[in-house]
Amino acid sequence: MDKTTKTLTKGWKFYLGECDEAWYKGYDDSAWLTVMVPHDWSVEGPFSKANSSGTGYLQGGIGWYRIHFTLPEEYKGKSVRVIFDGVYKNSQVWCNSYYFGNRPFGYTEFSYDITHAVAFGDVENVIAVKVTHTDLADSRWFTGSGIYRKVQIVVEEPVHPALHGVQFAAENISRESADVKVIHEVVNTTDKEQTVSIKTALTQRVTKEVAAELTGCVTVAAGKTEKVELTGTVKNPSLWSIEEPVLYTMKSAYDTGDGAYVVNCENVGIRKISVDPDKGFFLNDVPTTIKGVCLHHDACVLGAAVTAEVWQRRLELLKEMGCNAIRCSHNPHMPELYELCDTMGFIMMDEAFDEWEGAKNKWSTGHNVYPPKHQGYFEAFPVWHEEDLRTMVRRDRNHPSVVFWSIGNEIDYPNDPYCHPMFQTMTGNNDKNKPAAEREYNPNKPNMERLAVLAKELAGIVREEDNTRLVTLASAFPELSTHLGFVDELDIIGYNYKEQFYVEDHKRFPNRAFIGTENSGHPLAWQAVTDNDFVCGQFLWIGFDFLGEAHGWPIYCSQAGYLKTNGVPKDRYYTISERWGGSAVQPAEASEDAAVDVDIALWKGADILKLRSFDKASIEDGYIYQFEITLKDAEGRPTKDDHLFRVQVMGAGKLAGIDNGNVSDLTPFSADYRKTLEGKAVVYVKRTGKGDITLNLSCIEDQKSMLKGRNFTAVIDR
Repeated sequence: MDKTTKTLTKGWKFYLGECDEAWYKGYDDSAWLTVMVPHDWSVEGPFSKANSSGTGYLQGGIGWYRIHFTLPEEYKGKSVRVIFDGVYKNSQVWCNSYYFGNRPFGYTEFSYDITHAVAFGDVENVIAVKVTHTDLADSRWFTGSGIYRKVQIVVEEPVHPALHGVQFAAENISRESADVKVIHEVVNTTDKEQTVSIKTALTQRVTKEVAAELTGCVTVAAGKTEKVELTGTVKNPSLWSIEEPVLYTMKSAYDTGDGAYVVNCENVGIRKISVDPDKGFFLNDVPTTIKGVCLHHDACVLGAAVTAEVWQRRLELLKEMGCNAIRCSHNPHMPELYELCDTMGFIMMDEAFDEWEGAKNKWSTGHNVYPPKHQGYFEAFPVWHEEDLRTMVRRDRNHPSVVFWSIGNEIDYPNDPYCHPMFQTMTGNNDKNKPAAEREYNPNKPNMERLAVLAKELAGIVREEDNTRLVTLASAFPELSTHLGFVDELDIIGYNYKEQFYVEDHKRFPNRAFIGTENSGHPLAWQAVTDNDFVCGQFLWIGFDFLGEAHGWPIYCSQAGYLKTNGVPKDRYYTISERWGGSAVQPAEASEDAAVDVDIALWKGADILKLRSFDKASIEDGYIYQFEITLKDAEGRPTKDDHLFRVQVMGAGKLAGIDNGNVSDLTPFSADYRKTLEGKAVVYVKRTGKGDITLNLSCIEDQKSMLKGRNFTAVIDR
């Protein structure tokens, strides 16, 4: 049979707290809360000053998830796997009372072969997941808690590719032809040797024109895995680019003698990337300047449980600003974001880690407010870094949008914790309030020379899995670390806020181009790009305001974004649009007059990932509708006049959150009321089943206003 995938969205049972017997298949979970996955419990509780400022003053704890499901009888004898796109963090997984393992890292995909544990027919299966996120000061930004990305059951024939074991690459690329190769990592789980015939077809995604058919054959011993490489040529390829992100559908089938079956189907792209140490970055032999932004993975009131349509709306806004690149700060993001960047024409920097062996300062009572706490991924890094890094690269190496692999962010931040006797005093870009003693060289802290050893190891791991892209990292203190071998193994050198060293350091590294991995929006930061061809571009900090990295109660978000958390542009958004040649034009100043009406605009983007209309895509369980709320004055102009509204959702949906962009509004994210900010808000509504959905807004203020007591309604007719 063809590979079959089932996404487990509805019917999850959730319990916040410890439950010693919840791993047991027969445990009675009927009293637990029913939730949909993706799910983030951090944003369901109130803000508390007792929680960490670094992670947005939101809750963590221990949570349990359980789901009951059946598998058809015809799946018996097949290979069954469960795949988690992301669980934050320290997950433990059971299936039908059998324990399968744990994963400390909260950002990486992981999976388990559950074939031996599952039942078929009418017999129910139960997957139980324990999530432990009790160390709230484990990050410098909001992480979320729980199964915050999708979960899938994958059923395959016993002879199938390894997970992400079909690798696509192209070389000798021109407008006339491209040599393509597809490497299959074939797994034989049977007890007999198998000879496998393989066919991979490349089809232009939109026109459906067959571009190439590749064939091969391999013999795999019982219980073993073998690799085989298929090669071919695509004539007159349509090259993937920022302006024309053309994709090909790569579909593969195996035949072990009983008929062919589909084992893999995904989109790929053909494009040529290169870097000249003096002239910068080239895409398809065209000099291309990176105009990028960094992005964290949350969407404020939704927490980390973000869906593809939410990211699509956000990317559209960035595209209008002139943005053409995304840096994943500072860990792997959800797979749908990469698919969107493939489809919409964004270059991506995929980033693995924010810390390696050394524990960074984690601010729990305000940014740079001492003393810090020292929790986080460093605890797992020595044992798990190789598997986590390989997982990221294997998952994302077929995306044409992914051009850069970043192995770390600000690992060389001065005295945090690495230092060196070359500098008796070291100051970083966020050290405004750091005590003098914390800026000084301390021989009892880790020596920064260690970072060169780790960087070499990590770069080597990346290249073993994919040698077709550029390896980089984001350096915070290059005035020291670059003298200690930290960047010696990189293809391109990345600096955070260190534009003043570009020219001098290019003389020291004449065979390497540079890139601004993190930059401010100051004109001089952009001038450093335009004045120096060897600088490939910049990534601005940051696209959207994000939860965490808070400077002190009651502010729970970073306000560094070019757009607010709800997608409302700030003035600097339009400044960058003009600088980068974007299409966004600053609207007229909003009115100060009283609000007399409410405009409810539903974002109706087509599903560009599955080539479906908005109407078709939005009938699926878990789809998040995005209603843009704007208050209007008597002349129909947007107004800054603000009012408090209650939101009611009726029918086949539920309220997922109200976001006004006010980063100090301590109204719980789970509340059904919120005040607008400068006359605007966004209401998120999640589909929970088939049928119509009605959204009702009512002004609930005590003060006199033209809106008090009035209702405003939008209906989704399905």
